Amino acid sequence: MNLRLNARRRESIIGFAFILPAMVGIGVLFVVPFVESIYISFTSSISASGQTGISNYLDMLQNRTFQLAFVNTFRFIIISVPLIMAFSLTIAMLLHKKLRGSQFFGSVFVFPLILPIVTVIMFFKIIFDTHGFINQTLMRLGLPIVDWLNSSASFAVLVIIYVWKNCGYNIVLFLAALNSIPKEINEVYSLDSKSVFRRIFGVILPLIAPYLFFILCLSIINTFRSFREAYILAGSHPHTSIYMVQHFISNNIRNMNYPRLAVATIIVFVSMVIPIFFAFRYRLKKQTGEL
Repeated sequence: MNLRLNARRRESIIGFAFILPAMVGIGVLFVVPFVESIYISFTSSISASGQTGISNYLDMLQNRTFQLAFVNTFRFIIISVPLIMAFSLTIAMLLHKKLRGSQFFGSVFVFPLILPIVTVIMFFKIIFDTHGFINQTLMRLGLPIVDWLNSSASFAVLVIIYVWKNCGYNIVLFLAALNSIPKEINEVYSLDSKSVFRRIFGVILPLIAPYLFFILCLSIINTFRSFREAYILAGSHPHTSIYMVQHFISNNIRNMNYPRLAVATIIVFVSMVIPIFFAFRYRLKKQTGEL
């Protein structure tokens, strides 16, 4: 018994030694700055009135620039996440069925994973630039050209870039989820029902629900990384339709306005964590049968 306890203790010490550098790095690079941001957000004023504490958060929520950035970010999530989920699941199902042409569509969406983001943006600039491929086509057809990158159309361009750039990662995850479904279940249900939609909503989605929830959370988190695309595409002050919270935060970093930066960061963090927390809680209750 003592030998087993000593062996377990030795394994625990070795395991802790391996993860200690990662824990130290996370603490120094993430936890400490986050705690400092919370402290700054409550102790330093972001307005001329000099008020601190909750007043900082109330002032930030009333800031029109922050409101614009927050609404644009929320709108981007609402539109782009369902699109990327639908596209990636569809392509994954085609690849899983090994239909004719599915490999081509799979390559189109998986290939951007290995491309640098600058290369992707340059490709889309060639397409959507004022003198790009689409406008040249519109001119030949006698139609008016569109300033895709400096008008409200830039929002649609950003959504397209986000879906194409990140869809491949979701496809790989959905393929793993589809491969986890026993073939016997698919065969039995295909005999009972010839409807594709009934098969998708009756068998596939319920069986891959844990994967679906995980991929959904990752897709929401990845939307906040779309700042790279928006920044390279249109700079630090883009059209108002694609001015995101990341632009607001980045511009305040350049202005060295740390109190406003800290308050904005905390608001964005809370707005991300609360929905994901309740979603995880709902999922856990559903799994345990409490709902």
